[in-house]
Amino acid sequence: MRQILPRSFFFMALFAAVIFGILLVLLGMPNVQRWSILWENFVAGLPFGVWLLVIMIVLSSGISWWTESLSRSKVQDIDRIFQALLRNEDQTVIEVAHMKTLPNNLSASILKLQKLLEFQRKSLARISNERAETQDKIIQERLVMERQRLARELHDSVSQQLFAASMLLSSMTEGKDAAPGLLQTEKMVQQAQLEMRALLLHLRPAALHNKSLRQGLFELVSELKEKVYFTIEHKLEEVPLQKGAEDHLFRIAQETLSNTLRHSKATEVHILFVERDDFAILRIQDNGVGFESEQSKSTSYGLKHIEERAIEIGATSKIVSVPSEGTIVEVKVPIERKVIDDPNIISG
Repeated sequence: MRQILPRSFFFMALFAAVIFGILLVLLGMPNVQRWSILWENFVAGLPFGVWLLVIMIVLSSGISWWTESLSRSKVQDIDRIFQALLRNEDQTVIEVAHMKTLPNNLSASILKLQKLLEFQRKSLARISNERAETQDKIIQERLVMERQRLARELHDSVSQQLFAASMLLSSMTEGKDAAPGLLQTEKMVQQAQLEMRALLLHLRPAALHNKSLRQGLFELVSELKEKVYFTIEHKLEEVPLQKGAEDHLFRIAQETLSNTLRHSKATEVHILFVERDDFAILRIQDNGVGFESEQSKSTSYGLKHIEERAIEIGATSKIVSVPSEGTIVEVKVPIERKVIDDPNIISG
């Protein structure tokens, strides 16, 4: 509103100049006799000149107020448009309707600014996502390296010492007159060895690193056969699966075998990985001590983890255990086959 008074003076001066020019044309050069009409002629009790002055003041004030209101309205429209652009809300499209009252060049500039902001927001979001993915990848790589380092150190130190202790105790308990305490100690050391092998198995990398699941399982089974006391039978086939599904199944196999080593006290383990009826089936069965189903739900984190991994790849999992008879873990993954168009088929 501070602009109304200066504008009023401007328009008063403009109207005064216009009226003076008209009187100059009608009455000639200013003199008392010709221009006396301004103060000698009365209209409604006021001299004609006063009426001209009142009209100039009213018109100047009215035009000043109208132009100020119009300017403020346009400024408010522009402010609403910029606020909507800054908020990045759907109101932007509605607020753009106000641009109809703005000059064409200003409307075009605002539209360009809107497109630029949208492009920059998308670019920033893409950069943020890429940075987050890169950081996650770096963290995962560091975790894998740390797991491998721990596995090597445990294998080279604790595992070797446990093996040496087990061999020493075995030689001491070969005779019939071996002390019961030594036999118990031998069993404890052997159990510690199984726990250590299960831990080393758990620390192995979960990714297959350009190997098929069959190759990864075969290497895993071959390594276990050299280190465990029980028999491992396996049947492994090449099954076409996505990389993510193979990695999850390999990790499920690791989790299951780790649980078997630590808890089952099995003498036989059968591993099956085959394709049947468009399903990839991974089944691991042992003849160990088994467990109650209610007990597994409340205490076994590993089994819950297996079920979660199966859900992530759209698979179904089944865990069946009978006390004193053994446990079966089975995961079925649907095989997604790519449809190849037959080039001999010509559409009519």
